[in-house]
Amino acid sequence: MSESMENCTHDCSSCQASCASRSPESLLAPTNEHSRIGRVIAVMSGKGGVGKSSVTAALASAMQKRGFRVGVLDGDITGPSIPQAFGIHTRAEGTERGLIPEYSEEGVAVMSLNLLLNHETDPVIWRGSILASAVKQFWTDVVWGDLDYMFVDMPPGTGDVPLTVLQSLPVDGILVVTSPQDLVTMIVAKAIKMASLMERPVLGLIENYSYFVCDACDKKHYIFGESHVDEIAAAHGLPVLAHIPMDPRVAAAMDAGTVESMETNHLDPVADLLAQVPNP
Repeated sequence: MSESMENCTHDCSSCQASCASRSPESLLAPTNEHSRIGRVIAVMSGKGGVGKSSVTAALASAMQKRGFRVGVLDGDITGPSIPQAFGIHTRAEGTERGLIPEYSEEGVAVMSLNLLLNHETDPVIWRGSILASAVKQFWTDVVWGDLDYMFVDMPPGTGDVPLTVLQSLPVDGILVVTSPQDLVTMIVAKAIKMASLMERPVLGLIENYSYFVCDACDKKHYIFGESHVDEIAAAHGLPVLAHIPMDPRVAAAMDAGTVESMETNHLDPVADLLAQVPNP
């Protein structure tokens, strides 16, 4: 037995030795000391324009209506739309305890960079590392309070910010949002493989813009062509949690900031599934 093994204190953080039993350093960041968060669900997409933010907002609203305490961390720093979806246009304030999130009419806690800008239309011209740092601070420096669920609206792709979220936050599951185009097959595979490399479970796929129901004939019209999401999901051993139609009412609600007032929420079945899993 080597001298280093004989003198081992089992505190790897203070040890420079290289041994088989050495534990890998965790990159998880602590929450603000005034925050207690149950489950963290990341909403991810391999490409932009698939309605990821509308899915995040509608799902958060659905969970809030089921009596859960819900928060949304807007990780799409350069294209934040979560405050708009909930009709929040005030600026977030800070105290000695940390940043205080803004709340929707129904009580969903929201933190977004748009709540910290002087003007909502000010562009954010930052490099990737700074974007990632800002998202991490939304986890560590915001006084979220007691939440049952936190949804993280991630930017599209597999770059700095998604990497930081999956490494720094204790993500319990990922929802991958997609659309019916053929290109999506490759894009979805990239997102799923990233989640696997980060050892984060993918809960399932949500296909947005699946079809359009005509008022005149009441038939489904597949605007983007035949869907392949079921085949993609089967190839990766994942469920398809929802096929969401193209619904002008959703776009109108997002623009008007009334996502919580929608009479029909296409994410209700997904919310029911999440509600069945107990918080840790």
